[in-house]
Amino acid sequence: LRVDEIEVRLRCDIGTGIVPVRLMASSMSGQWLKLEMYREELNPVTGAAIRFCTVGDEDNATCFLDPYPITGTIQRKRAAARRIGTTYCYDFLGLIEKQLVQDWTTYLHETGSAAKMQMPPLDKLFKAEELVLTQDGSLTRDPYRVVGTNQIGMVAWHCFLKTPEYPDGREIVLIANDCTVQSGSFGVLEDDFFKAASEYARLNALPRIYVACNSGARIGLVEELKPYFKIGWNDESNPSAGFKYLYLTPDDYARFPEGTMNVQKVLDEASGEVRMVLTDIIGQVHGIGVENLRGSGMIAGETSTAYTETFTLSYVTGRSVGIGAYLCRLGQRVIQMQNGPLILTGYQALNKLLGREVYTSQDQLGGPQVMIPNGISHMEVLDDREGVAAITNWLSFVPKTASSLPVSIVTPDLPNRKIGFKPPRTPYDPRSMLAGHYGEDGTWLSGFFDRGSFTETLQEWGKSVVVGRARLGGIPMGVIAVETRLMEQRIPADPANPESRETILQQAGQVWFPDSAYKTATAIQDFNNGENLPLMIFANWRGFSGGTRDMYGEILKFGAMIVDQLRVYRHPVFIYIPQNGELRGGAWVVVDPTINIEQMEMYADVQARGGILEPPGICEVKYRAADQIRTMHRLDPGLIELDKDPQINSVQIAEREKQLLPLYLQVAHEFADLHDRSGRMKAKGVICESLKWEDSREFFYFRVRRRLAEEHVISQFVAEVPGADHAMAKKGLAMLVEKKFGAEKSQDNLKVLSWLESDPRSVRKWISASKQEKTISLVLDIMATMDNSTKKEVLKALKK
Repeated sequence: LRVDEIEVRLRCDIGTGIVPVRLMASSMSGQWLKLEMYREELNPVTGAAIRFCTVGDEDNATCFLDPYPITGTIQRKRAAARRIGTTYCYDFLGLIEKQLVQDWTTYLHETGSAAKMQMPPLDKLFKAEELVLTQDGSLTRDPYRVVGTNQIGMVAWHCFLKTPEYPDGREIVLIANDCTVQSGSFGVLEDDFFKAASEYARLNALPRIYVACNSGARIGLVEELKPYFKIGWNDESNPSAGFKYLYLTPDDYARFPEGTMNVQKVLDEASGEVRMVLTDIIGQVHGIGVENLRGSGMIAGETSTAYTETFTLSYVTGRSVGIGAYLCRLGQRVIQMQNGPLILTGYQALNKLLGREVYTSQDQLGGPQVMIPNGISHMEVLDDREGVAAITNWLSFVPKTASSLPVSIVTPDLPNRKIGFKPPRTPYDPRSMLAGHYGEDGTWLSGFFDRGSFTETLQEWGKSVVVGRARLGGIPMGVIAVETRLMEQRIPADPANPESRETILQQAGQVWFPDSAYKTATAIQDFNNGENLPLMIFANWRGFSGGTRDMYGEILKFGAMIVDQLRVYRHPVFIYIPQNGELRGGAWVVVDPTINIEQMEMYADVQARGGILEPPGICEVKYRAADQIRTMHRLDPGLIELDKDPQINSVQIAEREKQLLPLYLQVAHEFADLHDRSGRMKAKGVICESLKWEDSREFFYFRVRRRLAEEHVISQFVAEVPGADHAMAKKGLAMLVEKKFGAEKSQDNLKVLSWLESDPRSVRKWISASKQEKTISLVLDIMATMDNSTKKEVLKALKK
């Protein structure tokens, strides 16, 4: 990242002789590592290069005496950015371009010939047009604007990328602080530009990426007033007695334009002079105080709106202060560089407030070691190259626009393969279930999703839940799974409080705690807003932690938030109780499909369990020792014989009961467990189907594809049929499918999917017929409100 030029010299045999050539990748002109090639003309005597000519069109070749441009403004800006540990904002364009090359290379290597496509030409891979704010407040695209000529500390680009997911191209809006302009602070002009660029992304439904490196809202004073103001002392001979006011002389007051300050004209009795006492300093420069805070509030509201309407992602490449930190949080999804703290105020200011040296760096306040465990930042990266790689990887799961669905890609991992990893009854790492792992003998045990596709986020926050994104047969999906092992929540000591100590809290597996419940709700919200991902929840919870500490920690509130987010989820949701998993009590309640019956479906593995209480718990209430003893007397031959004369055999009966009680406790548990199995769930209609874990990947692959195809049809229906909603369209499509295939075969996902994809005319015909029927119904309803003369006029007009 700190290399500005790469140079290779070589000699080429062109048949007619040897030609010396110099290859250069240079960032000196502004474009990051721009490739250039020169043919050297040598001094025939000394052999030294005396001229350098561009290679290509010989008639239009340009020759230079020196191929190295002198250090200019760009290099000075680049050096300034590096001094604070970040990359110059314009250089991120080059980083993105180079990362796209790496993404294509990796994808083509993994898929081989199965991809059936090639990487686009390098000059077609990436293009960025800088956004410029005009006088009327609108944005225009300027593809030829010179690098570094911006006059404010905020820049933005409309970028065109060709990715493996979108080989024909996709668009994003990239917004970045320019930390070389007043430390990247937010003034009125920066706020106006940021708002315009964010609105541009939102109104065009494009992903909005924000690269943050700033010093918060800009502060300032009316500098031109400093040399002129005077002090009205209480005692001119004794300054320690304090002062009454600041003032200007009438002559100095006349130097400044009207409106620069508010004054009160007074006559000083001691000196007899007229003084213009300052009551308010306003200044002529707009953007040094509260007006910047007003602008900060404006862009905070805009960012909050953008999160709900399109995909937003923030990358913290350097320290981000105050409103800069809030913008990252309001955009929700955050990637944080190791040396990029998110803070509300600097550590020096806090030390002054506390009156002692408590903090020694900004990282103590908002570094990744703080922002990753508290759930503000989703991912941590080491440098900007890794940060850009994380951005492009995240974008690979994001649809082209906010109104479209993510696309499926070709993957070498076949969707109909068996799942190699089997979830055991004992605690295990759920990541092995999702992504696979190497067994003890070194063999690869595949997971549910495509190999290498699972990307985890929020890893260090709410550790009892695992969330991320993955692909199923190439289909991008949101993922939520459950940690079955004992985890720890670490709460660090507060350096400002000498009495505080680090606290480590134990968190049991398969249980929702306040942080992990909040994490679950947050992940669902992220998947729903802008990402439009179908969601897979591997439900393996025994319930919520309801102890005093967790009740005080708002577990009830965060558990309810899960319901809130599922209720408004606009895309297919699949709840699957995996092999040897269980879903009980309140944990079942917050993910039950009736929360959002139009989108949610629940499935259970044949070896899964579901119920209110676990067998030992329900037996304490509904199958106690007395019930177990009655069962013994009903079934045990020995007790049946002894019961013929219970008074004589009372001692033997008691001994036999004591002997059998542990065994019959197990029988009671088994009896209760039989109520929790998938067969009863299916019979009661609380799940759609009972599945086998090793075959579930194939089932869900076709089920997800079918649901996405149906959602596409439903969206067309709602858009075209007057007064239609999602529920009406879904019900109508289900009736159409059942009419086509019959009740039983309509459950065959592959058959229905094949029909939807191969026979769009039938679907189109159904939509058109429904549109016509609904339109006629509406017209008849309207005409029913008319008198006869009006009806005749309408009919007459229709006949023309």
